[in-house]
Amino acid sequence: MTFWLRISSTILFASFAVLSQRSHATAAELKILAPRSMWTVLKEIGPQFEVSSGYKLTVVTGIAATLADRIIEAEPFDIFIGPPVQMDRLVQTNRVIADTRISIAHSGIGVEVRAGAPRPDISSVDAFKRALLNAKSIGYLKQDGTSGAYLHRVFERLEIADAIKSKVVRPQTDIVSELVAKGEIELGLVVITQIMTTPGVDLVGPIPHEIQSYVRWSGVVSASSTAPQVAKELLNFLTGPTALPVLKAQGMEPG
Repeated sequence: MTFWLRISSTILFASFAVLSQRSHATAAELKILAPRSMWTVLKEIGPQFEVSSGYKLTVVTGIAATLADRIIEAEPFDIFIGPPVQMDRLVQTNRVIADTRISIAHSGIGVEVRAGAPRPDISSVDAFKRALLNAKSIGYLKQDGTSGAYLHRVFERLEIADAIKSKVVRPQTDIVSELVAKGEIELGLVVITQIMTTPGVDLVGPIPHEIQSYVRWSGVVSASSTAPQVAKELLNFLTGPTALPVLKAQGMEPG
């Protein structure tokens, strides 16, 4: 009798251990801090990685500078995706594993209008200036957004910063395209990938090539990640053949 009790106890313990391991595997998670551009990609292909890896992807999105600040303030994470200037900040803090840094994609800056609205001529720098001067309202990211900081310098260089200042809207979060879709902003200037992935807006076109700039995104693994190898695999997945057509469809190019 004692023997069977011992056997039963062993089986019960083994079953509990297996269930615990499965529960742990189901609960395994990668926390990714990434700008909107990468959130839309992960939303599309992330489920495939979740199935193959057994890890749930939790994406926290926002302006890259704000996300980097949160990391510097010791917020736990597994992967950060962002532009070079923020990546450099994090490498200096030793909160990331520098040699895991990998280039993922880049996208130019474009002009958007509400779906169906007239599209201004932006085919040259002079035409682009006229479009901005004639617009009732203009939206772009706040100063610490990569494209926003660049555009502010462009407007100063074109000597129209003061002329358009009163009609510029710079939201604290990455919602320029949504405001354009609602008709609250006439012209939006954001990375083309955001325009391509937001319902209710039309892409007028990229800003003139003489003043164009490309926002680039790289990924890196957290120095405190509990699953650094899986995190590396996700970064490789984002630079592989599965991701390529999605990147292109969303207005980005690899690397």
